[in-house]
Amino acid sequence: MRKDVRILLVGEPKVGKTSLIMSLVSEEFPDVVPYRAEEITIPADVTPERVPTHIVDYSEAEQTDEQLFQEISKANVICIVYSVNNKKSIEKVTSHWIPLITENTDKDSRVPLILVGNKSDLVEHSSMETILPIMNQYSEIETCVECSAKNLKNISELFYYAQKAVLHPTGPLYCPEKKDMKPLCVKALTRIFKVSDLDNDGILNDNELNFFQRTCFNAPLEPQALEDVKNVVRKNLNDGVCDNGLTLKGFLFLHTLFIQRGRHETTWTVLRRFGYDDDLELNQDYLFPPLKIPPDCTTELNHNAYLFLQSVFDKHDKDRDCALSPDELKDLFDVFPYMPWGPDVNNTVCTNDQGWITYQGYLSQWTLTTYLDVQRCLEYLGYLGYSIIAEQESHASGITVTRDKKIDLQKKQTQRSVFRCNVFGDIGSGKSGFLQAFLGQNLMQQNMIKEEHRSYYAISTTYVYGQEKYLLLHEVFPDFDYLSDADMACDIVCLVYDVSNPYSFEYCAKVFKQYFMDSKTPCMMIAAKSDLTEVKQMYRCSPLEFCRRHKMPPPQSFTCNTAAAPSKDIYTKLTTMAMHPTSSTLSCCRRSGLNSTLSYTEDT
Repeated sequence: MRKDVRILLVGEPKVGKTSLIMSLVSEEFPDVVPYRAEEITIPADVTPERVPTHIVDYSEAEQTDEQLFQEISKANVICIVYSVNNKKSIEKVTSHWIPLITENTDKDSRVPLILVGNKSDLVEHSSMETILPIMNQYSEIETCVECSAKNLKNISELFYYAQKAVLHPTGPLYCPEKKDMKPLCVKALTRIFKVSDLDNDGILNDNELNFFQRTCFNAPLEPQALEDVKNVVRKNLNDGVCDNGLTLKGFLFLHTLFIQRGRHETTWTVLRRFGYDDDLELNQDYLFPPLKIPPDCTTELNHNAYLFLQSVFDKHDKDRDCALSPDELKDLFDVFPYMPWGPDVNNTVCTNDQGWITYQGYLSQWTLTTYLDVQRCLEYLGYLGYSIIAEQESHASGITVTRDKKIDLQKKQTQRSVFRCNVFGDIGSGKSGFLQAFLGQNLMQQNMIKEEHRSYYAISTTYVYGQEKYLLLHEVFPDFDYLSDADMACDIVCLVYDVSNPYSFEYCAKVFKQYFMDSKTPCMMIAAKSDLTEVKQMYRCSPLEFCRRHKMPPPQSFTCNTAAAPSKDIYTKLTTMAMHPTSSTLSCCRRSGLNSTLSYTEDT
């Protein structure tokens, strides 16, 4: 909603512009009328729409053309006043005033116009017969009001309509020529219908209609009123009501009816409640509510947000197979202005045998987005209507900002649920295979992934001491000369080398010594491709000796060249180490129930 409304009155001299303003303020016709009334401000608490309103007068005798042009450019709505007993003042509406206003306003945002026929007390006939063709010719004309400053007839109504033209404009909603809603309005209301259709059956049942009514108007509909609404739709549309619920066609018909009957405020109340601005775009304040994230803190979804996302999944998993088919996924994201998930997502999270994102994979992708780009997550929650359906103040209420990692280290415990592991290794060392194995993909399945669908992330759940945690793996591109802050920021480092390549380990050793040797971030060495013949690494010491010297666990043998899904034990170990960075890495490895394939005693 606007913070205020600015109304400008223009028209020929002597038509009664100033008298209208003075009659509104004093509630009586003035004995003496000045050339021009001073600008007045009506406080919000005495206006029907609870918005401060500024009323500005124009006088040809006291103001220059330049001053007039400036006032036109500042106005939110312009009242063109004519005298009903003066034919020339009516002709000037189209010959002078509308062209003048058009020339001095932005073509893309036409200012709404109100035609005001004053001095109705002096005639017995109406000017509407002359005015209606003008209204049909110019779509920017919202309405016409006949009034009398002398008799105080329709004075308050005039300014109410002017205020309403700004706060609840017809222009963005409705095309008078086609007698139908405009495409953008239909698109917005269609999204609102789909968000409100909580069981995704294509109709709004009584419970959904009542929830919608409470959400938008703070009061449910009485059973009889609900039935009356559906009866109106039934009388006008064959397919507007189905199974005693309102269909999308019926929902759109109702709003068309509201607009045609001059009840634009009903439709605007709904649109604004669901986040739309005057241009029928989702408001930036709605999509991106403020969220303060201090340094060294991460972002996670909280319990309420997960419950909401679970309900969205259930709503679209029509065949109840705990996975989203391409059609189901498309239907889920139909309330978005674009498809947010590309083919790479299917290689970032767990999928079923058909390559469809599973329930676990779906929640994992939301967890990933929240962790890496919380603003994008807020935007997505906005499209799904989280704050409305979950009855929260804003989408930001679905986000938990974790405490500073330094506090976790001091207290030797953490409440976090998501842990990031950055995976380093030379080209061809097996990093990508390590990520995909976490998602249950063996080497044969990995070889079927198209290069353009590759992902540098993998996320799934692990269980540490019976607690479900998310481990986020990120493959870091092997550019040794440059590592960004994002490459460095993580809870644990994974250094991958190929046991069959004698020059593979050297890269891991260099990365560790240059970037992580003096950090408090735990590190794990992965001896990848362990199904191949191991060769001696061309480095000054063996990988095992290197790990001993730097107080790291011994290299962990790993292969994804397996008949079944690769073992996930190593990922549990990584999560355990990430959760307990201050504990000795060896004891973490032991607690996670894993033994190294290489001998390693505690005193080495």
